[in-house]
Amino acid sequence: MEYLDMEFPLDLYLAAALSGLIACWSCTPLWVAFAKWSGLIDHPGHRKIHQNTTPLAGGLALMTGLVIGGAVAFWWSVSFSSTGAPEAMHHGIHARLSQTWALLIGSLLMFGVGLWDDYRDPGPGFKFAGQIMAALLVAASGVRVTLFVENPFFSYLVTILWILTLVNAMNFMDNMNGLCSGIGAWACWAFAWLGAAHGQYLVGCLGFLFFGILLGFLPWNYPRAKTFLGDSGSHLVGFWLAALALFPDYYQGGEGFSWKPFTLPLLILCAPLLDLVSVVWIRWRSGKPVYVGDNNHFSHRLCRRGFSRTEATLWIWILGCVGAGLGFLLDS
Repeated sequence: MEYLDMEFPLDLYLAAALSGLIACWSCTPLWVAFAKWSGLIDHPGHRKIHQNTTPLAGGLALMTGLVIGGAVAFWWSVSFSSTGAPEAMHHGIHARLSQTWALLIGSLLMFGVGLWDDYRDPGPGFKFAGQIMAALLVAASGVRVTLFVENPFFSYLVTILWILTLVNAMNFMDNMNGLCSGIGAWACWAFAWLGAAHGQYLVGCLGFLFFGILLGFLPWNYPRAKTFLGDSGSHLVGFWLAALALFPDYYQGGEGFSWKPFTLPLLILCAPLLDLVSVVWIRWRSGKPVYVGDNNHFSHRLCRRGFSRTEATLWIWILGCVGAGLGFLLDS
């Protein structure tokens, strides 16, 4: 792995991660109380494994961590960071201003779609339309998958499909305590480290920020859940993972064609993607609509084999770590 000569801005990345962690961790009890008061509650059902009503405060906590943590990280980079990285990061923000705004506005849109679904459950059509709007916004800003095919329609289509896939994969994975938030935290850390290692400070800062946010939420969600992510939280996690996979540029001038832009995100996100593919395959073979939930996810199947829910979550975390480890080997 090749590092640029510029000093590694450890203080900036720590500020981003810690500000997100502290903001999310400290505000979660307040949002739990609000969720109970406002009726933002997940009730036990025929295919749900929890037995008690649980607040759906996760999305609100993540958004609070994103707003406060992001503001603190930016303030730190302006006021305190002693390396040359803040100038590079500010240059990156200026150069990719429309893309950064698209990420933030898309986050609000994705959060809002999920929150409305948590409150009202308007059906899959509403969620799908909102997801497409947020994905289209990102693609229109210039953050797109090209696969080395110079065709605007193709790049828009693949980018939208990628974002929709990740959002729904993380939504599917939010079926057991700590599963979605834990996998999301590890994947954010992996994307942040890879971005930082390639001298892409904006990517590194954004990745470490959301890593800290999810790490701050995790104690409230695992092993005993005092609150769930809800659709607002899982949509936000999936959207950020999809964006963090698209933001970095792994191409180095003169090296020619490289498989890194394809294989690194797939390896880092192997756990949610494999779970999504397997569940869709099972539902399709059974003649069921793919959007109708069931208990055939990796976590459920591990529990049916005798593992506890905590153990099942840990094994899937390990799967995610192995995939990311393979990605780091590929990038070395």
